[in-house]
Amino acid sequence: QIQLVESGGGMVQAGGSLNLSCEASEINFNRAAMAWFRQPPGKGRELVAAISADGGRVYYLESVKGRFYLSRNNNKNAVYLHMLTLTPEDTAVYYCASRNAVLRSIYYTGQYEWWGQGTQVTVSS
Repeated sequence: QIQLVESGGGMVQAGGSLNLSCEASEINFNRAAMAWFRQPPGKGRELVAAISADGGRVYYLESVKGRFYLSRNNNKNAVYLHMLTLTPEDTAVYYCASRNAVLRSIYYTGQYEWWGQGTQVTVSS
């Protein structure tokens, strides 16, 4: 069974940084498009960043551009979300997600098949 395990969440003051990791198992990671979603308190889930299976293309939500950086290591079956200059508006549960990539060279902003359990990120003002 495919498993995605997130780590690295926590509490930080505004202006601080956090690094999230997601490790995948039982998956053909080289053919998996990956993404991070988040769900702020009382709001719906939104796509934060997505990366193609080959790591060559990355999508970012407009509000995180220049502050968040998504990368992947296909040798370690892992993706990483580096979050800088955090604001209280970044407070949310962050979820790692995966889907089979028909094309390895594109990212996907649509439906994902597998999800992690989520990790809480809290940014205080």
